[in-house]
This record gives sequence, structure tokens and C-alpha cells, in this order.
Amino acid sequence: MPNNRMREITYKQAILEATSQCLAKDRMVYVIGLGVTDPKGIFGTTLGLKEKYGSRVMDMPVAENAMTGVAIGSSLVGMRPILTHQRVDFTVLSLDQIINNAAKWHYMFGGKMKVPLVIRMIIGMGWGQGPQHSQNLSSLLASIPGLKVVMPATAYDAKGLLISAVEDDNPVIFIEHRWLHGTYGYVPKKMYKEPIGKSKIMKRGRDVTIISSSYMVLESLRAAELLKKEGIEAEVMDLRSIKPLDEESIIKSVRKTHRLIAVDGGWMNFGVASEVIALAAEKGCGLLKNNPQRITFPDTPIPTSHALAKHYYPRAVDICNSVRTMFNLPGIPEKPSVIKGGIGFDVPDKTFKGPF
Repeated sequence: MPNNRMREITYKQAILEATSQCLAKDRMVYVIGLGVTDPKGIFGTTLGLKEKYGSRVMDMPVAENAMTGVAIGSSLVGMRPILTHQRVDFTVLSLDQIINNAAKWHYMFGGKMKVPLVIRMIIGMGWGQGPQHSQNLSSLLASIPGLKVVMPATAYDAKGLLISAVEDDNPVIFIEHRWLHGTYGYVPKKMYKEPIGKSKIMKRGRDVTIISSSYMVLESLRAAELLKKEGIEAEVMDLRSIKPLDEESIIKSVRKTHRLIAVDGGWMNFGVASEVIALAAEKGCGLLKNNPQRITFPDTPIPTSHALAKHYYPRAVDICNSVRTMFNLPGIPEKPSVIKGGIGFDVPDKTFKGPF
């Protein structure tokens, strides 16, 4: 467990370090993606890799489907590619290769073939980037049999899960929220792996379970602090992997608290939060004292304007008020000085960045 003397680095440094260590350990690992060799290095996550590992770190043309096919083909002959997209939105162009080949090859050949491929996808919100550069397509990808989907929230998990993904023999979708890149936390220098498919309790509580992933874990933790002032002890669970889902831990927490809030930085309909609620209904029937609630994006495309963004993205106060409703307490208004540090709603909150 971390202590005050242990090293703290940012989320993006953790990804960079994990990638570098994987490249150093196994010559079959290579990195490819539009912008991986640029001066900004995919938000700092690939800086210096080209200079250190040469031709095993390469830029690629704007031909997402074709290059995904190249990565899949190389994985079938023993390579372990890390394919990177600066926006998850660009991945849409390569869904044919991901869904019809990467996800199915192992099954179509009776388990004799494997596709050890990692596809990094970056999601985010705000900065006026709008409906074609700010989507979260995690639930779409998680619905495809044969794919694993991880969404780490902390620097520690970003490194451990990326190394696990690279060493996994299955295709793994590795989704990063760009608002997390500047957060920091305890990260060991050595290589280590975190298990794919296992959640983590970020804060223990007895009154309500709040389940989330990626950036929404931070908002959930902040909501838990607000609820604590009311004497409500919320248990915050970070899924870390949305496929496979850690069903056992979800039911275990619900059995303890008897209340459930599912929080997702994606759309409500057919989304991750819906899957969590469905699981609780199917395997935790009779455990809940209140109707479970979903906190998600509304079912519309992502807005571009600052004015609309203010009302679009769920915040800690929305999670807090959903829980307060369960306890028959009135809602609280959002206080910018408390919730967002007085800054805009569509840029990362620098007052809330760790350590985690």
C-alpha cells in the first residue's frame, strides 16, 4: 500500500513509463499511432519513445481501418502492438477490423489463434470539441464478445492495467479520459500488473454504493465527501474494467449498503450504468431498499458550447443529490466555489487532481 515516502507521478507519466517498460522487456512490442512521434507525444504519453526504441515506435497515416488490420495481422504472427488513437471518435473508422477480426479470430479458429493487441483510445469532454471529438463509446465496444475494455481512473491503475493489457493474449481496449492525464498518485517504478476484470473500493461506506469508472470516479469521491457532511457514508467502487465486469464485488457491496447509484461518463440508454443496474436486479434481487439510480450523460450528442456543457455533464452535486433523494433529503444547489473551484465547467478542475 502507498505511503507518504513513495513516489508520485501523473497519470500520463504512468502510461509513458508502462509503455517504455513493455518495449524494453519484449522486442515483440511496438507502438503505432497518428501523432505518437509528434513533439506533444499523445498528450505526453509517448514522449521520448521514438528516440529510445527507434523503428518500434512509429507514426501512421490517416487510414485507421487499414492500419488496425496491419496491427491485427502482426499480432497473429507473434507481435504485441499498442495502437493509439488521440480520440476515441477516430476509432469509428476502424470498427470493421476491431469487431469482425480482432474480436473474433480466437473463436473462429477454435482457440488456436490469438490477437494480443492493445488499442489505446482517449476520451474527454469540454474545450469546445463537441459531438465528434468528445464521445465516450466504451459501452459500444464492451458489447462486443471477444474484446476486453479497461478504463483506469488512477495513475497506479493506468500503469498496472496497461502492462496487463500488453501481456494479455486477447485484444484489449484501453480507454483514458484526458482530464485524468494531469492527475497524480502513487506509482511504483518497477513493472507490476493489475488484474483485468477486478474492481477496487476507493472509499468504504455502509449506506450507499456508488459505482463508476474513469473520470467519474473522481466526481463520485467528491460526492462521497459532500455526503459525509450529512452523516451518509458512501462506498465508492471503481470498476477499472467494464468488460469483464466484476459482478461478485458489485453484488457484495450492494448486499452491504442496500442502495445503488451507477455513475457513467457516457450515455444512459444501453450504457455501462444500465448494465450495472441490470446486474443488481438479476443477481441482487431483494437486496435494495430504494430504486437504483443512473447518473449519466443525457441521450443527445455532446454539446460544443460552454453554456450547454454546464448542463450536460453530471457532477458530484448530481450524484450527491441522487443519494439525498434516497434518504428523503432535499437537494443542494451547486456551489462553484466548492464543486468546481470557480472555474469553467468544461475544463479540468486543477483543484482536484490527487493524489489517489
